[in-house]
Formats: sequence, C-alpha cells, structure tokens
Amino acid sequence: MKPWRLQELTLSHTRSRTPDVALLPIGSTEAHGPHVPYGSDAYHSTAIADKVCEAATARGASVVLLPTLPYGVQGNTMGFSMTIGVEQTTLDQMVREIIGSLERQKVRKLVLVNGHGGNDLKPLLRSIYPSTGVFVCLVDWWKVGSDKAREIFEHPGEHADEMETSVGLALFGDLIRLPDAGDGSVHRSRFEAIEKGWVSIARPWHLVTNDSTHGDPRKATKAKGEAYVQLVVERLTDFVVELGKEKMEGRFPY
Repeated sequence: MKPWRLQELTLSHTRSRTPDVALLPIGSTEAHGPHVPYGSDAYHSTAIADKVCEAATARGASVVLLPTLPYGVQGNTMGFSMTIGVEQTTLDQMVREIIGSLERQKVRKLVLVNGHGGNDLKPLLRSIYPSTGVFVCLVDWWKVGSDKAREIFEHPGEHADEMETSVGLALFGDLIRLPDAGDGSVHRSRFEAIEKGWVSIARPWHLVTNDSTHGDPRKATKAKGEAYVQLVVERLTDFVVELGKEKMEGRFPY
C-alpha cells in the first residue's frame, strides 16, 4: 500500500488526513503505431504522477494520487482500429465533477497530469475559475522538459516517436515492441498555408501518418527515457511541494 494512492487506501487512512494537493492523471485509448500500446498515454501520466507523489511525500508534502481517466478526445484519430474516445465536453464534465467532489472533501489544490495532446483542457480551467474554490492547474508531461529534450533525443516527433517510445521503455518496457517500429514518416499537406501553420485544421491522423507514428522512434532507448522521466519528475515534484506549502490567500498564486 502506497499512502498517496487513493485506490489503495481505506476509510481509516482518508479519515486521518486531508491532502493539500491532488494529482489527476488523464490519458487516452488510441493507436500508437505497431510498437507502443494503446494505453500509453494513461500509462505515462499515471507513472509520472505516481513518481511525483512518491518524491513529494518523501519531502513531507501531503498529496494524493487520484485514479486515472483512461479515455481522451480522439476526433481526428478514429481512423485507426479500436481507438476509443469521448467528446471534449464529456471529458470536461468528468473533470468538472471531480473538482466538485474535491471541493466538498476540502481538497483545495489539483494538478491535472495530461498524457494526450488531443485533450484540450485549458478552456475548462478558464470556465471553472469563477465558480470553484479549488486551484486547478494543467501539466502536459512531455512539455515539462522541452528545453532539454533536444539534448536527449535525436529525432523529435509528435506521436509514438523517439521521446514517447523511450519514456515507454523506461516506465513499461515490457509492453514496448521496438523491433516492430516503422520510420514514423508522415505526409505533407498539399496546402502551403497548412504546412506553415497559419491555417489550422483537425489533422486526420490516418491521412497524416502511415501507422499513427509521427517521428522516427527507432533510436529510442530506455536510458533516454529514464533521463527525461527523471527531469520531468524532479521539476514536477518541486512544483507540487511548493504548491502544497503556499497558502491560498492574498493574490495567490501571484
């Protein structure tokens, strides 16, 4: 039993303390090429949030890890078999009601640890801000160490690429099938405006990619993944510990 994992606790544990900070991992259920499992986004966010809670607890912080939401927004990725998604409004409502439950339980700080790029949760934060006493913040785990990523990884991409595959090797390596990986090549739009980014579309992933992989994963290694995970966990742990200590008064969080 880990004292920060809500799913492993009993009523005796939860009656004895109210955590200062809750972490909610959010993932998706979608294809990640021929080499990475469908649950990758949920596995990543859960494992990273768990490591953060462990490290924060060791430093005296009072934190709780909430059960993971394993489904995400998949509107443009449904072209691959067995991809299962929910609408953004459905995901928002789930998170909104979890926030309401936390407020009722007097947990006042929540960190959303997101593992899927299709989950657009920032508008929800703006929407709920005036109506909740819970401080809610959002972390996309892969962005936490983006300033150092090029020092670790050779081939940046967007999906099931070298970074995501390496982190998978570090966190759930028994589920990664690296010999099955392709080159992660993608197709360019026939419209220059879309390629240059000043016209945006919902990119149909089955047309953009060959096997849902965006970026060459073949140089992924466990060591690279461990280096990036360590960086992410250290930074997030510092933030969570600081967040737990700060009082929600005055101009908080400024």
